Amino acid sequence: MAALPVYRWRLAPDGYATYRQLRALGLRPGGQAVAAQVERPRRKRPPLVAYLYRIDQAKPVRAMTPARWAALAKANAARRTCPACRRDAGYVIPPSLGMCSACAFPDNAPEGASWNSFPHTAH
Repeated sequence: MAALPVYRWRLAPDGYATYRQLRALGLRPGGQAVAAQVERPRRKRPPLVAYLYRIDQAKPVRAMTPARWAALAKANAARRTCPACRRDAGYVIPPSLGMCSACAFPDNAPEGASWNSFPHTAH
């Protein structure tokens, strides 16, 4: 197995891009292996490493189909639904709580507090 070429920060040759740079160009790695890496030195810590892919071997990003949009909307709705009260919290439920703040802290809210009543009140 050959070792990856390692370049210093901002000194990688043209034709390489990180995953985020590929996405900004509307591309994806497309199954290719990591072609090189860039290291950014830091004091008293190991260097930051970014993996590089070849732009000429990258493929276009797959278009979102209506079925994928529907699946994404359903997954996001599930992340906002409180398992205790089964209502849409209006935000992503924190995994540390496992439920909306109104259910997690029912006694801590003053009467009529907006963060404790919305969306639990009828509109």
